[in-house]
Amino acid sequence: MKSAKDYIIFPLDVPSEDSAKKWVKQLSRHVGLFKVGLELFVRTGPDLVRWILESGDAGVFLDLKFHDIPATVSRAMSGIAELGATFTTVHCGETPAMLKAAVEAGEKKVGVLGVTVLTSVSGADIRQAGFCPEYGEDISRLVMKRAAVAHVAGCAGVVCSGQEAMVIKKAFGKDFITVTPGIRPAWDGVSADDQQRITTPAQAVRNGADYLVIGRPIRNAADPQSAAARIADEIDSVIKDGK
Repeated sequence: MKSAKDYIIFPLDVPSEDSAKKWVKQLSRHVGLFKVGLELFVRTGPDLVRWILESGDAGVFLDLKFHDIPATVSRAMSGIAELGATFTTVHCGETPAMLKAAVEAGEKKVGVLGVTVLTSVSGADIRQAGFCPEYGEDISRLVMKRAAVAHVAGCAGVVCSGQEAMVIKKAFGKDFITVTPGIRPAWDGVSADDQQRITTPAQAVRNGADYLVIGRPIRNAADPQSAAARIADEIDSVIKDGK
């Protein structure tokens, strides 16, 4: 059974392998997955992913956000599939062919998640980018449109805000995974920083989120392990209540 800590994805948003390994050693028993993003992957490559998987029970969320022609994405995903990561990401983008290519190349060895709309993006950003006015007025419409494309393409789920997880679950079923960044515990002041669509861990899980990307509240805490445990306790209270 999935425990409360398994909901937590800790982002290794650090510039060096040494820093990443320090965090993995400190938090491997307190989180479910470590997120390896572009910055770290460019510097360390696949070797760090393998090291994380060999160092403990926590898995890897390889957040590379592929966005290219289907053939290129397919070839890249073939390599990712061999690394043993639990999830990786592909932008929903302009064509479902890219998502389908990623899913097929992943060969069910890695869960492909469609990135709907980044949680740092606001309605004003959407309007400025030239999208239809209704999407700028209500970003969730664009999120749902892209989630539908990802679902049809065979993706394991999507990355979305905690505010949208409930609607996505209702539309595409409980097995369609939702990974939610922009999580801020209430005791952390729920500061928005560079995120626009934020929720607390309890709210996100109650809305149906399967995994929560939580960085600053843990990383900036005086005692990161205690902060992770406190977040897990908040999640656990929702699980016990049946969400």
